Amino acid sequence: QNEINEVPFFDIQLPYELALKIFQYLGKAELGRCAQVSRTWKALAEDEVLWYRLCQQDGYLLGTSIAARSCWKLALKDCRAREHTLRSNWKNRIGAVSQLQYELGKVLCDVHSCDGVVIAGYTSGAVRLWDTRAWDYTAPVLEPVAGPEDAGAPPHVSFVRISSALAAAAYEDGTVSVWSLMVGREPIHRYQHNQRIQALALASQGAVVATASGFEVKVESPDDRGFWQTAETFEIQKLVNFLNLVPDVTGSPVAVAAAEDVLYLLKSEDPGKVLHSVYGQPITCLDVSATEAAFGVRSFGWLLNEPNQILLYNLETGQCLKKLGNSLGDFSCVNLQDSPPNMLVTGNKDRRVRVYDLRRSEPLCCLYGHGLGVSAVQMDDWKVVSGGEEGLVCVWDQRVGAKLWEMHARHPVRHLRFDSHSLVTANVPDEKTPRGAGLADEDLAAHRKHRGVIQAYEFSAEQPALESVLPICRSSYDGVAGYNYNIGLAVPYDDI
Repeated sequence: QNEINEVPFFDIQLPYELALKIFQYLGKAELGRCAQVSRTWKALAEDEVLWYRLCQQDGYLLGTSIAARSCWKLALKDCRAREHTLRSNWKNRIGAVSQLQYELGKVLCDVHSCDGVVIAGYTSGAVRLWDTRAWDYTAPVLEPVAGPEDAGAPPHVSFVRISSALAAAAYEDGTVSVWSLMVGREPIHRYQHNQRIQALALASQGAVVATASGFEVKVESPDDRGFWQTAETFEIQKLVNFLNLVPDVTGSPVAVAAAEDVLYLLKSEDPGKVLHSVYGQPITCLDVSATEAAFGVRSFGWLLNEPNQILLYNLETGQCLKKLGNSLGDFSCVNLQDSPPNMLVTGNKDRRVRVYDLRRSEPLCCLYGHGLGVSAVQMDDWKVVSGGEEGLVCVWDQRVGAKLWEMHARHPVRHLRFDSHSLVTANVPDEKTPRGAGLADEDLAAHRKHRGVIQAYEFSAEQPALESVLPICRSSYDGVAGYNYNIGLAVPYDDI
């Protein structure tokens, strides 16, 4: 309890509550200077209410009550030191890296992740989950619903998606299975399309699944009693290439579909609204935020005054807000939803990553470091992570345009997602049935060559020292023999 009733302010005495109102407009440096004036000002400048407010303003310990900590000034100092350590670990590639392993005879088809939980689908029809936050990579198999028509070999997995509550997988035969991450391994919903599925989307919040097959887009969601049903069915004129659900929508779900050279806004009150349509200019990539849609368009090859561009549309008004870019290569990926406010990052087939400020037309920086086209990008307030068709993942400091580090795997990077302390990348093969690979046999070398790889990086400051070393150095030497990859060389601990 503070026993000060009045605080001296030059030639007047102010009540403590009124002085606290004045001090709440000061920042961390100003409060530090005021604490050196006198004992009374020191007690005022170190008031818990002021430092709790500063901690919340900087985005630390959100949702925590003021009574949860005894010293909020020290809590803010610890949070800032932890953030500095994380940034230093990112820049210097300090942390642990692990490959998410699975059985022989399976080729990776698609990967997605959300909040550290990774989902992967394989050519064997298996769908697996990993929780990288717990460093427990024993991946459970999500079981499909077996019907009387499912005899024989299971179909390949086409797409997988995961959110904070649900996981969904689409198969080559047009089947879609939905699992709840809270219930268990059995699907909670399953439905069928008559044709092959071209796109799958899962809402980031809530329970909504959208799929595109043929000229039909179907949206599934549970009713008030929890029974799944078809919420909306949209008929469009062209085959869908990209499909996204608009996040943070109250009421009926809203989807954005790119079908060849037309961009549709699909909602129940206006099911066939066309946002953009220019004949002969196909859409090459798409990303959607709560209010805007960003997508790349390919221009006519002979029309030099209209190069390939990124278009930004407002979903409420349907108006084009911005035209970005002036590139001869096709824009292959764009990230709007995960970027900072008024920012956007794109990847292009001309092997360049471009960062745009939506208040300007020219890119803030252009990063060149991939041997082939860029296939995946994401950015935050200071760094950009990009993946390429040649299998290279690059981490950039976008403020200075410098590459910090890179890593390489055999196949193209099809999924890339990071947060403040972790990074998940997936190299997915284009060829799902390689010839002469012998994947069904115990040929581990051939299996590694063709299967694809998922890697998880952890840069957390609380990383245990044991987990910060290379995986081979973490061996417990419990195994009496190692695998020699068919080259006749012994692993160092074969005879231990």
